[in-house]
Amino acid sequence: MSDLSYEALKVFEGRAAATSGVGKDRVNEPMIRHWCEAMGDANSAYSGADPIAPPTMLQAWTMGGLSGHQGRSAAHDELFALLDGAGYTSVVATDCEQEYLRPLRPGDEITFDAVIESVSERKTTKLGTGHFVTTRMDVRAGGEPAGTHRFRILKYAPARRKPQGKRPRPVINRDNAGFWEGVARHQLLIQRCGDCRALRFPWLPGCNACGSLEWDMVEASGQGTVYSYVVMHHPPFPAFDPPYAVALIDLAEGVRMVSNVVGVPSDKVRIGQPVRLEFQRVDKELELPVFRPVEAMEGGGV
Repeated sequence: MSDLSYEALKVFEGRAAATSGVGKDRVNEPMIRHWCEAMGDANSAYSGADPIAPPTMLQAWTMGGLSGHQGRSAAHDELFALLDGAGYTSVVATDCEQEYLRPLRPGDEITFDAVIESVSERKTTKLGTGHFVTTRMDVRAGGEPAGTHRFRILKYAPARRKPQGKRPRPVINRDNAGFWEGVARHQLLIQRCGDCRALRFPWLPGCNACGSLEWDMVEASGQGTVYSYVVMHHPPFPAFDPPYAVALIDLAEGVRMVSNVVGVPSDKVRIGQPVRLEFQRVDKELELPVFRPVEAMEGGGV
């Protein structure tokens, strides 16, 4: 983390975070229904001939979705760029407060403004060290005040903890023992049906294509690409060192397996990234197949 004075952050308090924002959708019954089904809320006020939206949906009508937020201010982007540049690159939502001024009904057009209400001094938490940033959003429906939403996040540098204890042991049984015997020899083995010749992974007692119980094995080349992935930050497990990437690897042979991507920071993992197999010793008794991005091998990555 680089030095970042609290005075440099405090000047952002009171500045606009978003101006004249417009909800991407008007308040509507399908979204209300989906919300109520997800929350298990069967209150009759949210259905029928003249429904209202659940009050706690106040933020839902202002969210940016996968396409992102629109109308964020230069001050908002500058503040977060300062925090990122100082090493506070991780973010976690901590709490929110809402005030409701009038019910929202289907057809209401939602508009809003937001302000950076406060930035805390540097705080140290179990997650790491950083600053709490609180924004206040004033929400309107049809031009009338409808509610206020305060949202607080922690922008932080993750605490580095030395992993303790052993990694969980794999469950080895008669159906997958051959796979783990291969790992011990630094081979990644894939089952192949003895009848239809279809490859399968993970190991199974029978073919999921034709049902045959006959099979043999082929050794994977070790080449693959990242099909999808998640980055694990929380909750912490004693034997793991977050953040770390857990990926679904598309092997060159046409099957997929779950493994870790190593050798690059977790935020550098990408879908479609070429990777190569290696075996990583995690303790004296256990080695695991993992995958390293090809560019990390060629560029001498960690």
